[in-house]
Amino acid sequence: MMKIAVLVSGGGTNLQAILDSAARGENPNGQVSLVVASKPGVYALARAQAAGVPTAVVARKSYHSSEAFDAALLATLQAAHIDLVVLAGFLSVLGGAVIAAYPRRILNVHPSLIPSFCGPGFYGLRVHEAALARGVKLTGATVHFVNEECDGGPILLQQAVPVQPGDTPETLQKRVMVEAEWKLLPRAIAMVCNGEV
Repeated sequence: MMKIAVLVSGGGTNLQAILDSAARGENPNGQVSLVVASKPGVYALARAQAAGVPTAVVARKSYHSSEAFDAALLATLQAAHIDLVVLAGFLSVLGGAVIAAYPRRILNVHPSLIPSFCGPGFYGLRVHEAALARGVKLTGATVHFVNEECDGGPILLQQAVPVQPGDTPETLQKRVMVEAEWKLLPRAIAMVCNGEV
């Protein structure tokens, strides 16, 4: 049974999709054992507590350097004996020490079809604003392994989502979540826990 940590920064909708998938028995070889938030008070922590999952807060601004933040995060993960790290809207960048400790064991979901609209500065609504500004007809989501390059790790799963006439960044974000992110991320986690990748 792989022990999973989900790293969050906000409302935790992707976390909820993971928890719901687990409750349906879709990942028999993995268990969400820890939810780590980048700041206190985010709703994702309430979701974790409602599901009986232990939580921790490791806030970047509490540490004088990126290295100190990485060390604190890594200590939190290792203390819980975590096997797989999942970034679910986690807005702090992981440093080399964390990435090196979990080779091909850190997953991220990104709200576009990588390599489009990804890399530094592309997160949240900014991704969907860029897609609409470019006039693309298809966008989507990507689950990939995390490496030292922002959004540059090997791709595991992708799902295309059509852009509709009259879409706003908010309506497009919601459709990408419902049709792609909330399906792909639990599936990718199960693939890793089942030893399929």
